[in-house]
Amino acid sequence: FVDAAFATDLVTRRSTTGIIIFVNGAAILWYSKRQATVETSTYGSEFTGLRIAIEKVEGLRFKLRAMGLPMAGPANGFCDNQSVVLNATLPSSTLKKKHNAVNYHKCREAIASGTVRLAKEPGETNLSDICTKLLNGPRKRLLASHILFQ
Repeated sequence: FVDAAFATDLVTRRSTTGIIIFVNGAAILWYSKRQATVETSTYGSEFTGLRIAIEKVEGLRFKLRAMGLPMAGPANGFCDNQSVVLNATLPSSTLKKKHNAVNYHKCREAIASGTVRLAKEPGETNLSDICTKLLNGPRKRLLASHILFQ
């Protein structure tokens, strides 16, 4: 699960990336960090978050293969931005902005190679929201109940 909260830092207006990676139904990696660049749109910040998530997944897959665990099939990625999902999964889509193109090509390469499979996750059920946004008590408990064992 990956999400980006656009321009959440009130001083620098940098976005925050949130990632939760599951292996066999257990959350093994949580990531919440301010992005290194200032993005001018939600689209750009979501693509940056997706690139970071793909890099984390590729690193984890490499470590698991090094330990002798076979990787069967692609990792499933869930993002709540429909435009990012469509542009990353459709080979015919192109980008005009150079600063988003690097993130775009990294994501396209991972999807085309079969490392990652990307799908849209509605914002209400995106588990990585817990890493990026201030949530009210009931919503935070609902999302946490899907991540933590109780």
